Amino acid sequence: MVYTNIFYVLASVLFILGIKKLSHPRTARNGNMIAFIGMMIAIVATLLAKHEIEIDFQLIAIGIVVGIIIGATFAIKVQMTQMPQMVAIFNGFGGGASALVAAAEFLKTGEITTFTLGTIILSIFVGTLTFTGSFIAFGKLQGFVSGQPIVFPGQQVFNALMALALLIVGVYLVQIPGEINYFYAVVIISAIMGITLTIPIGGADMPVVISLLNSYSGVAAAATGFVLMNNGLIISGALVGASGLILTNIMCKGMNRSLANVIFGAVGLAQESTGDSTTKQITVKSYSTEEAAMIFDAAEKVIVVPGYGLAVAQAQHAVREVAEFLEGKGKQVLYAIHPVAGRMPGHMNVLLAEANIPYEQLKDLDEINPEFEDCDVALVLGANDVVNPAARHDKSSPIYGMPILDVDKSRTVIINKRTMNTGFAGIQNELFGFDNSIMVFGDAKDMLQQLLKDLKEL
Repeated sequence: MVYTNIFYVLASVLFILGIKKLSHPRTARNGNMIAFIGMMIAIVATLLAKHEIEIDFQLIAIGIVVGIIIGATFAIKVQMTQMPQMVAIFNGFGGGASALVAAAEFLKTGEITTFTLGTIILSIFVGTLTFTGSFIAFGKLQGFVSGQPIVFPGQQVFNALMALALLIVGVYLVQIPGEINYFYAVVIISAIMGITLTIPIGGADMPVVISLLNSYSGVAAAATGFVLMNNGLIISGALVGASGLILTNIMCKGMNRSLANVIFGAVGLAQESTGDSTTKQITVKSYSTEEAAMIFDAAEKVIVVPGYGLAVAQAQHAVREVAEFLEGKGKQVLYAIHPVAGRMPGHMNVLLAEANIPYEQLKDLDEINPEFEDCDVALVLGANDVVNPAARHDKSSPIYGMPILDVDKSRTVIINKRTMNTGFAGIQNELFGFDNSIMVFGDAKDMLQQLLKDLKEL
């Protein structure tokens, strides 16, 4: 047991080092490998520890092989734009696994202490909620479920009643452990709450939801660690839960909103016509790529603002080629990365790094905003809410107060979108009608490839 705990401590140190290295794209790959080694040490230490039950290593080996095949297949086939969906599924499986282990401990014959029973209920609750909530998040991201907030009258009251019912059933289950129906009730209520807490959250808030569900999966794992009295699981679960909660807080600050507002605010509902800036019609100026090429040719400083539209179009390589051509002409090119760009924290950084864009050119919000004032051209590729000036002044806007990229302060703003549809927040972007803004409609990848061709012909 002593040696097992020593190995758990070693694994924990590797987990912490891995998380530390994940904070920068340059070291993220090594961080992932270090955390992987830590997890392998924890697994091997657990399997080799003395247990009261006999372990079927052959069955475990089969499970490992099946898991590797499934995991590797999905990791290879899933596109970069679908990474948020895959992370959501991983969170769900993590929570589901914790709930299943806790349920197995409950269903075992023998005496269960009050403490163990309480941790079993907590693990099943958080794990099951994470499982169903994560798959709703996956459905919203994948388009199987509407990306708009799904609300119904009395929804918050219903959630409160469900939470109260869970508490009452949990108390009864602790008092009467042999009543299997109470156990089933805990599972069912937890599953329903995972759904009802996630469906009213809009697509704009999915990065925060993914981070929060990741934290939930860690909490469920830690609770299961207490059920099994496994120090490695307790430590690793606590690390995941804490890091996920910190990341969630960072994402909320990036939108200048509280976590309660994200969960219960239903941002993204269609805005009713009130005559304010969120609904009034705007007039845009549509340019061709040839006209845009002439503007770029005269520019000295260009800032690229990538959004989810760029990710969907898989245009990261095309934007790098345009940037390299402009840099060959002696122009400065930078990239502005908003904290909630894309659908997952760090999504844009990883996407651009995949195209071998230098890390030094990727600038975060605070670092890049002062650069827009002497920027000749800001190229907005599929971004919407994160560049909407209404966030600064329109108190009726659902994004009011959210820190945005100050692209409107550039001399010229070239905006690429497929259509004039609103972003995830469900509001029109007043930037599109500014005097210094022009629109180049079309698929981001096709537009950038044509733009490069036009630039070369000048």
